[in-house]
Amino acid sequence: MTLSFYPRYLQERLLEALQDSPVVLLHGPRQCGKTTLTQRLGAEIDYDCITFDDDLQRAAAQADPMGYVADLPRRVVLDEVQRVPEIFTSLKAQIDRQREPGRFILTGSANVLLVPRLADSLAGRIEILRLHPLAQAELRRVPNAFLNRLFAADFRAGPCGKRLGKELAQHIVTGGFPAALARTSPHRRSAWYRNYADTLLQRDIRELARIAALDALPRLLSLAAGQTARLLNVTDLAAPFHISRPTIREYLTLLMRIFVLEELPPWHSNLLKRLIKTPKLHMGDTGLACALLGVDVDALWADRALLGRLLETFVFQELRRLASWRCEATAFSHFRDKDQVEVDLVLESAGKTAGVEVKAAATVTADDFKGLRKLRDALGSRFAAGVVLYDGEAVVGFGAGLYAVPVSQLWATPV
Repeated sequence: MTLSFYPRYLQERLLEALQDSPVVLLHGPRQCGKTTLTQRLGAEIDYDCITFDDDLQRAAAQADPMGYVADLPRRVVLDEVQRVPEIFTSLKAQIDRQREPGRFILTGSANVLLVPRLADSLAGRIEILRLHPLAQAELRRVPNAFLNRLFAADFRAGPCGKRLGKELAQHIVTGGFPAALARTSPHRRSAWYRNYADTLLQRDIRELARIAALDALPRLLSLAAGQTARLLNVTDLAAPFHISRPTIREYLTLLMRIFVLEELPPWHSNLLKRLIKTPKLHMGDTGLACALLGVDVDALWADRALLGRLLETFVFQELRRLASWRCEATAFSHFRDKDQVEVDLVLESAGKTAGVEVKAAATVTADDFKGLRKLRDALGSRFAAGVVLYDGEAVVGFGAGLYAVPVSQLWATPV
Protein backbone atom coordinates (compact mmCIF):
# COMPACT_ATOMS: atom_id res chain seq x y z
CA MET A 1 0.00 0.00 0.00
CA THR A 2 1.54 3.30 -1.14
CA LEU A 3 0.41 6.59 0.32
CA SER A 4 0.22 9.39 -2.23
CA PHE A 5 1.15 12.88 -1.15
CA TYR A 6 -1.60 15.29 -2.00
CA PRO A 7 -1.16 19.08 -1.94
CA ARG A 8 -2.48 20.61 1.27
CA TYR A 9 -3.80 24.06 0.49
CA LEU A 10 -3.59 25.02 4.16
CA GLN A 11 0.22 25.08 3.82
CA GLU A 12 0.22 28.69 2.59
CA ARG A 13 -1.66 29.85 5.69
CA LEU A 14 0.70 27.84 7.89
CA LEU A 15 3.71 29.55 6.33
CA GLU A 16 2.09 32.97 6.76
CA ALA A 17 1.38 32.28 10.43
CA LEU A 18 5.00 31.32 11.06
CA GLN A 19 6.07 34.81 9.95
CA ASP A 20 4.49 36.54 12.95
CA SER A 21 3.32 33.97 15.54
CA PRO A 22 5.71 32.38 18.06
CA VAL A 23 3.58 29.22 18.13
CA VAL A 24 1.41 27.73 15.40
CA LEU A 25 -0.82 24.83 16.36
CA LEU A 26 -2.07 22.61 13.56
CA HIS A 27 -4.83 20.44 14.91
CA GLY A 28 -7.29 18.02 13.36
CA PRO A 29 -8.29 14.37 13.50
CA ARG A 30 -5.64 11.68 13.80
CA GLN A 31 -4.41 10.40 10.41
CA CYS A 32 -5.66 13.45 8.48
CA GLY A 33 -2.12 14.36 7.35
CA LYS A 34 -0.76 16.72 10.04
CA THR A 35 2.49 14.83 10.58
CA THR A 36 3.14 14.41 6.85
CA LEU A 37 2.53 18.10 6.19
CA THR A 38 4.66 19.41 9.06
CA GLN A 39 7.52 16.97 8.49
CA ARG A 40 7.74 17.79 4.78
CA LEU A 41 7.45 21.50 5.48
CA GLY A 42 9.89 21.28 8.39
CA ALA A 43 12.49 19.67 6.17
CA GLU A 44 12.14 22.52 3.66
CA ILE A 45 12.42 25.36 6.18
CA ASP A 46 14.83 23.70 8.65
CA TYR A 47 12.75 22.54 11.64
CA ASP A 48 13.62 19.59 13.86
CA CYS A 49 10.72 17.17 14.41
CA ILE A 50 9.84 15.42 17.67
CA THR A 51 6.77 13.27 18.21
CA PHE A 52 5.15 12.55 21.56
CA ASP A 53 3.93 9.23 20.20
CA ASP A 54 7.52 8.27 21.08
CA ASP A 55 7.37 6.86 24.63
CA LEU A 56 10.83 8.16 25.54
CA GLN A 57 10.16 11.72 24.40
CA ARG A 58 6.78 11.75 26.11
CA ALA A 59 8.20 10.46 29.41
CA ALA A 60 11.02 13.03 29.37
CA ALA A 61 8.63 15.91 28.73
CA GLN A 62 6.26 14.76 31.48
CA ALA A 63 9.05 14.29 34.02
CA ASP A 64 10.58 17.78 33.61
CA PRO A 65 8.52 19.99 31.27
CA MET A 66 10.53 23.15 31.98
CA GLY A 67 13.91 21.53 31.45
CA TYR A 68 12.69 19.63 28.39
CA VAL A 69 11.45 22.79 26.68
CA ALA A 70 14.62 24.72 27.57
CA ASP A 71 16.71 22.06 25.78
CA LEU A 72 14.63 22.02 22.59
CA PRO A 73 16.16 23.14 19.28
CA ARG A 74 15.58 26.76 18.30
CA ARG A 75 12.88 25.83 15.76
CA VAL A 76 11.02 22.59 16.26
CA VAL A 77 7.87 20.68 15.37
CA LEU A 78 6.25 18.99 18.39
CA ASP A 79 3.89 16.31 17.11
CA GLU A 80 0.80 15.05 19.01
CA VAL A 81 1.28 17.65 21.72
CA GLN A 82 -2.08 16.83 23.35
CA ARG A 83 -0.38 13.77 24.84
CA VAL A 84 1.74 16.07 27.06
CA PRO A 85 -0.58 18.86 28.27
CA GLU A 86 1.97 19.68 31.00
CA ILE A 87 4.21 21.26 28.37
CA PHE A 88 1.94 24.23 27.52
CA THR A 89 2.92 26.30 30.58
CA SER A 90 6.60 25.65 29.91
CA LEU A 91 6.21 26.71 26.28
CA LYS A 92 4.62 29.96 27.46
CA ALA A 93 7.52 30.68 29.81
CA GLN A 94 10.11 29.91 27.11
CA ILE A 95 8.37 32.19 24.59
CA ASP A 96 8.14 35.02 27.10
CA ARG A 97 11.90 34.75 27.68
CA GLN A 98 12.74 34.67 23.98
CA ARG A 99 9.85 35.84 21.83
CA GLU A 100 10.37 35.43 18.11
CA PRO A 101 8.04 34.29 15.32
CA GLY A 102 7.97 30.70 14.14
CA ARG A 103 9.66 29.09 17.15
CA PHE A 104 7.30 26.18 17.58
CA ILE A 105 4.96 24.24 15.30
CA LEU A 106 2.64 22.06 17.35
CA THR A 107 0.31 19.38 16.05
CA GLY A 108 -2.54 17.86 17.98
CA SER A 109 -5.27 15.28 17.44
CA ALA A 110 -7.49 16.83 20.12
CA ASN A 111 -9.18 20.21 19.97
CA VAL A 112 -7.44 22.44 22.53
CA LEU A 113 -10.14 25.08 21.99
CA LEU A 114 -12.42 22.77 23.98
CA VAL A 115 -9.88 22.76 26.84
CA PRO A 116 -9.84 26.44 27.87
CA ARG A 117 -6.90 26.18 30.28
CA LEU A 118 -4.65 24.91 27.47
CA ALA A 119 -5.80 27.45 24.90
CA ASP A 120 -5.61 30.30 27.43
CA SER A 121 -2.07 29.38 28.51
CA LEU A 122 -0.74 30.50 25.11
CA ALA A 123 -3.21 33.31 24.43
CA GLY A 124 -1.65 36.06 22.35
CA ARG A 125 1.25 33.82 21.40
CA ILE A 126 -0.42 31.14 19.29
CA GLU A 127 -2.26 30.85 15.99
CA ILE A 128 -4.50 27.80 15.66
CA LEU A 129 -5.16 26.25 12.26
CA ARG A 130 -7.43 23.31 11.53
CA LEU A 131 -6.35 20.59 9.09
CA HIS A 132 -9.21 18.45 7.82
CA PRO A 133 -9.12 15.20 5.88
CA LEU A 134 -8.55 15.71 2.18
CA ALA A 135 -10.96 17.89 0.23
CA GLN A 136 -12.06 16.76 -3.22
CA ALA A 137 -10.13 19.70 -4.70
CA GLU A 138 -6.92 18.44 -3.03
CA LEU A 139 -7.57 14.91 -4.26
CA ARG A 140 -7.81 16.27 -7.81
CA ARG A 141 -4.85 18.61 -7.22
CA VAL A 142 -6.77 21.65 -8.46
CA PRO A 143 -7.46 24.92 -6.61
CA ASN A 144 -11.09 25.80 -5.99
CA ALA A 145 -12.70 29.18 -5.35
CA PHE A 146 -16.30 28.09 -4.73
CA LEU A 147 -16.60 30.11 -1.52
CA ASN A 148 -15.30 33.27 -3.18
CA ARG A 149 -17.85 32.76 -5.94
CA LEU A 150 -20.59 32.16 -3.38
CA PHE A 151 -19.97 35.39 -1.47
CA ALA A 152 -19.62 37.30 -4.74
CA ALA A 153 -22.76 35.67 -6.23
CA ASP A 154 -20.54 34.82 -9.20
CA PHE A 155 -22.60 32.08 -10.87
CA ARG A 156 -23.38 32.24 -14.57
CA ALA A 157 -26.34 30.30 -15.90
CA GLY A 158 -25.48 27.47 -18.26
CA PRO A 159 -23.88 24.01 -18.47
CA CYS A 160 -20.85 23.51 -16.22
CA GLY A 161 -20.46 19.82 -15.51
CA LYS A 162 -22.08 16.42 -15.55
CA ARG A 163 -24.52 14.51 -13.41
CA LEU A 164 -22.53 12.32 -11.03
CA GLY A 165 -25.19 9.75 -10.18
CA LYS A 166 -23.75 6.79 -8.32
CA GLU A 167 -20.30 8.39 -8.42
CA LEU A 168 -21.58 10.85 -5.80
CA ALA A 169 -22.31 7.95 -3.44
CA GLN A 170 -18.78 6.70 -4.14
CA HIS A 171 -17.27 10.01 -3.00
CA ILE A 172 -19.36 9.91 0.19
CA VAL A 173 -18.40 6.32 1.07
CA THR A 174 -14.70 6.84 0.29
CA GLY A 175 -14.20 9.80 2.65
CA GLY A 176 -11.04 11.88 2.86
CA PHE A 177 -8.43 10.14 5.05
CA PRO A 178 -5.19 9.52 3.10
CA ALA A 179 -4.55 6.04 4.53
CA ALA A 180 -8.09 4.94 3.68
CA LEU A 181 -7.82 6.35 0.17
CA ALA A 182 -4.67 4.30 -0.39
CA ARG A 183 -6.78 1.14 -0.14
CA THR A 184 -8.40 0.45 -3.50
CA SER A 185 -10.62 -2.36 -2.20
CA PRO A 186 -13.89 -1.03 -0.69
CA HIS A 187 -14.05 -3.68 2.03
CA ARG A 188 -10.42 -3.04 3.01
CA ARG A 189 -11.10 0.70 3.15
CA SER A 190 -14.13 0.07 5.37
CA ALA A 191 -11.97 -2.14 7.62
CA TRP A 192 -9.45 0.71 7.93
CA TYR A 193 -12.19 3.09 9.08
CA ARG A 194 -13.52 0.61 11.66
CA ASN A 195 -10.04 -0.01 13.06
CA TYR A 196 -9.44 3.74 13.08
CA ALA A 197 -12.56 4.27 15.20
CA ASP A 198 -11.52 1.51 17.60
CA THR A 199 -8.07 3.07 18.05
CA LEU A 200 -9.53 6.51 18.73
CA LEU A 201 -11.94 5.21 21.34
CA GLN A 202 -9.55 2.83 23.06
CA ARG A 203 -6.46 5.08 23.13
CA ASP A 204 -7.23 8.74 22.54
CA ILE A 205 -10.45 8.90 24.56
CA ARG A 206 -8.84 6.90 27.36
CA GLU A 207 -6.00 9.44 27.52
CA LEU A 208 -8.34 12.43 27.53
CA ALA A 209 -10.71 11.30 30.27
CA ARG A 210 -11.47 8.51 32.68
CA ILE A 211 -14.66 6.89 31.45
CA ALA A 212 -16.34 4.16 33.42
CA ALA A 213 -18.50 2.89 30.53
CA LEU A 214 -15.87 2.85 27.79
CA ASP A 215 -17.71 -0.04 26.12
CA ALA A 216 -20.67 2.27 25.45
CA LEU A 217 -18.65 4.58 23.19
CA PRO A 218 -18.50 2.40 20.03
CA ARG A 219 -22.27 2.00 20.03
CA LEU A 220 -22.81 5.68 20.80
CA LEU A 221 -20.57 6.65 17.89
CA SER A 222 -22.49 4.35 15.55
CA LEU A 223 -25.79 5.85 16.75
CA ALA A 224 -24.38 9.33 16.19
CA ALA A 225 -23.38 8.33 12.64
CA GLY A 226 -27.01 7.40 12.04
CA GLN A 227 -28.09 10.83 13.31
CA THR A 228 -25.75 12.86 11.10
CA ALA A 229 -27.32 16.00 9.58
CA ARG A 230 -30.16 15.88 12.12
CA LEU A 231 -30.92 18.13 15.05
CA LEU A 232 -28.95 16.97 18.07
CA ASN A 233 -31.23 14.94 20.35
CA VAL A 234 -29.32 13.73 23.41
CA THR A 235 -32.40 11.94 24.76
CA ASP A 236 -32.63 9.73 21.66
CA LEU A 237 -28.91 8.99 21.79
CA ALA A 238 -29.08 8.12 25.51
CA ALA A 239 -32.16 5.87 25.19
CA PRO A 240 -30.32 2.56 24.51
CA PHE A 241 -27.97 3.01 27.48
CA HIS A 242 -28.33 2.86 31.24
CA ILE A 243 -26.42 6.13 31.37
CA SER A 244 -27.70 9.59 32.27
CA ARG A 245 -28.29 12.27 29.64
CA PRO A 246 -25.58 14.55 31.12
CA THR A 247 -23.06 11.69 30.89
CA ILE A 248 -23.99 10.99 27.27
CA ARG A 249 -23.58 14.70 26.58
CA GLU A 250 -20.08 14.56 28.11
CA TYR A 251 -19.25 11.58 25.89
CA LEU A 252 -20.40 13.48 22.80
CA THR A 253 -18.18 16.39 23.81
CA LEU A 254 -15.21 14.02 24.06
CA LEU A 255 -15.95 12.70 20.56
CA MET A 256 -16.01 16.30 19.36
CA ARG A 257 -12.66 16.95 21.04
CA ILE A 258 -11.05 14.30 18.79
CA PHE A 259 -12.87 15.69 15.70
CA VAL A 260 -15.03 12.60 15.12
CA LEU A 261 -18.25 14.59 15.59
CA GLU A 262 -19.11 18.23 15.03
CA GLU A 263 -21.94 20.42 16.21
CA LEU A 264 -23.31 22.91 13.72
CA PRO A 265 -24.80 25.77 15.78
CA PRO A 266 -28.15 27.34 14.98
CA TRP A 267 -28.14 30.66 13.13
CA HIS A 268 -29.71 33.45 15.17
CA SER A 269 -30.80 36.97 14.29
CA ASN A 270 -33.23 39.57 15.56
CA LEU A 271 -34.42 39.88 11.96
CA LEU A 272 -36.29 36.59 12.14
CA LYS A 273 -38.43 35.24 14.96
CA ARG A 274 -39.45 31.73 16.06
CA LEU A 275 -36.05 30.26 15.26
CA ILE A 276 -35.11 26.76 16.40
CA LYS A 277 -32.08 27.04 18.71
CA THR A 278 -30.94 23.40 18.60
CA PRO A 279 -27.59 22.54 16.97
CA LYS A 280 -27.24 19.94 14.24
CA LEU A 281 -24.97 16.93 14.58
CA HIS A 282 -22.53 16.04 11.80
CA MET A 283 -19.92 13.31 11.48
CA GLY A 284 -16.42 14.60 10.82
CA ASP A 285 -16.00 12.42 7.73
CA THR A 286 -18.58 10.54 5.66
CA GLY A 287 -16.23 7.63 4.94
CA LEU A 288 -16.06 6.91 8.67
CA ALA A 289 -19.84 7.35 8.98
CA CYS A 290 -20.53 4.83 6.21
CA ALA A 291 -18.14 2.28 7.71
CA LEU A 292 -19.79 2.60 11.13
CA LEU A 293 -23.24 2.23 9.54
CA GLY A 294 -22.11 -0.74 7.45
CA VAL A 295 -23.23 0.75 4.13
CA ASP A 296 -21.36 0.48 0.84
CA VAL A 297 -21.96 2.38 -2.39
CA ASP A 298 -24.82 0.16 -3.54
CA ALA A 299 -26.60 0.25 -0.18
CA LEU A 300 -26.20 4.01 0.12
CA TRP A 301 -27.44 4.61 -3.43
CA ALA A 302 -30.52 2.48 -2.70
CA ASP A 303 -31.36 4.31 0.56
CA ARG A 304 -32.30 7.76 -0.70
CA ALA A 305 -33.11 9.17 2.76
CA LEU A 306 -29.70 8.19 4.13
CA LEU A 307 -28.03 9.37 0.92
CA GLY A 308 -29.63 12.80 1.37
CA ARG A 309 -28.40 13.19 4.94
CA LEU A 310 -24.89 11.89 4.25
CA LEU A 311 -24.69 14.17 1.21
CA GLU A 312 -25.55 17.12 3.47
CA THR A 313 -22.72 16.11 5.83
CA PHE A 314 -20.40 15.58 2.86
CA VAL A 315 -21.14 19.08 1.53
CA PHE A 316 -20.76 20.63 4.99
CA GLN A 317 -17.35 19.02 5.43
CA GLU A 318 -16.25 19.97 1.89
CA LEU A 319 -17.16 23.60 2.55
CA ARG A 320 -15.38 23.50 5.92
CA ARG A 321 -12.29 22.20 4.15
CA LEU A 322 -12.46 24.90 1.49
CA ALA A 323 -12.95 27.53 4.20
CA SER A 324 -9.92 26.34 6.19
CA TRP A 325 -7.45 27.81 3.70
CA ARG A 326 -9.31 31.05 2.96
CA CYS A 327 -7.76 34.18 4.45
CA GLU A 328 -11.21 35.47 5.48
CA ALA A 329 -12.75 33.67 8.44
CA THR A 330 -15.99 31.83 7.64
CA ALA A 331 -18.57 30.94 10.29
CA PHE A 332 -20.99 28.06 9.73
CA SER A 333 -24.47 27.51 11.15
CA HIS A 334 -27.88 26.21 10.11
CA PHE A 335 -31.26 27.91 9.98
CA ARG A 336 -34.63 26.43 10.91
CA ASP A 337 -37.77 28.06 12.26
CA LYS A 338 -40.80 26.64 14.03
CA ASP A 339 -42.67 26.47 10.71
CA GLN A 340 -40.01 23.93 9.54
CA VAL A 341 -38.59 26.38 7.01
CA GLU A 342 -34.86 25.69 6.91
CA VAL A 343 -31.51 26.25 5.25
CA ASP A 344 -29.00 23.42 5.64
CA LEU A 345 -25.94 25.70 5.88
CA VAL A 346 -25.60 29.40 6.62
CA LEU A 347 -22.14 30.86 5.97
CA GLU A 348 -20.99 34.26 7.23
CA SER A 349 -17.80 36.04 6.16
CA ALA A 350 -16.68 39.68 6.02
CA GLY A 351 -20.14 41.00 6.88
CA LYS A 352 -21.89 38.92 4.20
CA THR A 353 -24.21 35.94 4.66
CA ALA A 354 -24.84 33.13 2.20
CA GLY A 355 -27.07 30.08 2.33
CA VAL A 356 -26.57 26.57 0.97
CA GLU A 357 -29.29 23.95 0.60
CA VAL A 358 -28.33 20.39 -0.38
CA LYS A 359 -30.30 17.99 -2.60
CA ALA A 360 -29.31 14.53 -3.80
CA ALA A 361 -31.75 14.80 -6.73
CA ALA A 362 -30.97 15.78 -10.32
CA THR A 363 -33.80 18.32 -10.47
CA VAL A 364 -34.59 21.48 -8.51
CA THR A 365 -37.90 23.30 -8.08
CA ALA A 366 -38.80 26.77 -6.82
CA ASP A 367 -40.03 25.21 -3.58
CA ASP A 368 -36.47 24.10 -2.76
CA PHE A 369 -35.60 27.80 -2.32
CA LYS A 370 -38.24 28.53 0.34
CA GLY A 371 -35.73 28.82 3.19
CA LEU A 372 -33.19 30.70 1.09
CA ARG A 373 -35.83 33.24 0.03
CA LYS A 374 -36.80 33.79 3.65
CA LEU A 375 -33.16 34.32 4.59
CA ARG A 376 -32.60 36.68 1.64
CA ASP A 377 -35.66 38.79 2.37
CA ALA A 378 -34.74 39.15 6.05
CA LEU A 379 -31.09 40.08 5.46
CA GLY A 380 -31.48 42.51 2.58
CA SER A 381 -28.12 43.90 1.46
CA ARG A 382 -26.21 41.61 3.84
CA PHE A 383 -27.36 38.59 1.82
CA ALA A 384 -24.69 37.52 -0.67
CA ALA A 385 -26.28 34.54 -2.42
CA GLY A 386 -28.26 31.38 -1.88
CA VAL A 387 -27.56 28.15 -3.72
CA VAL A 388 -29.19 24.75 -3.92
CA LEU A 389 -26.42 22.25 -4.59
CA TYR A 390 -27.85 19.37 -6.62
CA ASP A 391 -26.69 16.47 -8.77
CA GLY A 392 -27.12 18.25 -12.08
CA GLU A 393 -25.28 19.62 -15.08
CA ALA A 394 -26.00 23.35 -15.17
CA VAL A 395 -26.26 26.53 -13.13
CA VAL A 396 -29.84 27.83 -13.20
CA GLY A 397 -31.06 31.13 -11.76
CA PHE A 398 -34.14 31.11 -9.51
CA GLY A 399 -34.54 34.82 -8.79
CA ALA A 400 -32.35 37.57 -7.40
CA GLY A 401 -29.24 36.05 -5.79
CA LEU A 402 -30.60 32.48 -5.93
CA TYR A 403 -29.07 29.68 -8.00
CA ALA A 404 -29.22 25.94 -8.53
CA VAL A 405 -25.58 24.83 -8.78
CA PRO A 406 -24.15 21.36 -9.53
CA VAL A 407 -22.53 19.87 -6.44
CA SER A 408 -19.47 19.06 -8.58
CA GLN A 409 -18.66 22.80 -8.55
CA LEU A 410 -17.23 22.21 -5.07
CA TRP A 411 -14.19 20.71 -6.78
CA ALA A 412 -14.42 21.90 -10.37
CA THR A 413 -11.30 23.14 -12.14
CA PRO A 414 -11.36 26.96 -12.39
CA VAL A 415 -12.15 28.37 -15.83
